[in-house]
Amino acid sequence: MTQHFIFELRDADGAARAGIIRTPHGDIHTPAFMPVGTAATVKAMLPESVRATRAEIILGNTYHLMLRPGAERIGRLGGLHKFMAWNGPILTDSGGFQVMSLAKLRKISDEGVEFQSHIDGARQFLSPERSMEIQRLLGSDIQMVLDECAPFPATEAQIEESVALSMRWARRSKAAFGDQPGRACFGIVQGGTFPHLRRQSVEALCHIGFDGYAIGGLAVGEGQTAMFEVLDATTSLLPADRPRYLMGVGKPADIVGAVLRGVDMFDCVLPTRSGRNGQAFTRYGTVNLRNARHADDHGPLDPQCHCPTCCEFSRAYLHHVVKANEIIASMLITWHNLTYYQDLMAGLRVGIATGTLDNLAKDFARAGNAEKEHLLR
Repeated sequence: MTQHFIFELRDADGAARAGIIRTPHGDIHTPAFMPVGTAATVKAMLPESVRATRAEIILGNTYHLMLRPGAERIGRLGGLHKFMAWNGPILTDSGGFQVMSLAKLRKISDEGVEFQSHIDGARQFLSPERSMEIQRLLGSDIQMVLDECAPFPATEAQIEESVALSMRWARRSKAAFGDQPGRACFGIVQGGTFPHLRRQSVEALCHIGFDGYAIGGLAVGEGQTAMFEVLDATTSLLPADRPRYLMGVGKPADIVGAVLRGVDMFDCVLPTRSGRNGQAFTRYGTVNLRNARHADDHGPLDPQCHCPTCCEFSRAYLHHVVKANEIIASMLITWHNLTYYQDLMAGLRVGIATGTLDNLAKDFARAGNAEKEHLLR
């Protein structure tokens, strides 16, 4: 077992890359999708079920875990891996996005963010140092710096001020991360949709030096075209020998387009949230299992999928349990959705290794997203 955090770049096809991230808790084959385990659980899934989808890394949420059950408590209980019975790698975000989007009466200063918990209204304070302390207590393999997630839309002046604050916090976060053998600290590129601010952010983060680099502040309402333009202007500036992580993305077409532009890692609540709402991702487009047309369909959800949902249950059964609000509906559809995402990532890795990624992307666009095909080139 490796005792270091290592990124090995194995293959490339145009700007797209395939590689391996090695951590003490296991290897991560990239491009990789990370299921979101917000509160120390991937919703509606057992840890062994998540593993069965071929997921190699999951994401935990610093904000939610600091509020409940508390980072110190998880630390006393042996860390997040032991607490949630997941023995693979874990990435934890910094908590900044949730503070900005969920917390009540937040007040941002250079020192950090003072806010009230969305759970009980208790007053809390999150600084770069406290965020890194929480992540150290959780014991995550990849720890994110605290940054400010500027609202969308925002003016250039607002984004410029936000980037400056985030870069100051990044420096403090890296210092607070300290020496943690085997664990990694990622910086987060900000800058909205302004290429020159993205460049400034990249230069500042590279000067500090991080084990990997995330691209934040996207998938917040700017649209796919703008997101891809930002990626075109940003990914080529990042060090080629470090992982690149696009935060909070996303839809399958967004992931394919981002991989074509050199992104290595992704996370999003979409496959699990959609699973709880009766929506499934398939190779032929999305399926709303609440629709009555599925009531007598004895066929599988996706005949090309080999997950237990598709192998053992019909669309008619899935329609029934969704309409009846049975818990198994969330479990089965989430299992399928996460499998679909991992199958997509595996296919992208094969496409990069064989030099056929462009053809794969075009086939993907024709299958369910023909209207977006031009965006994937």
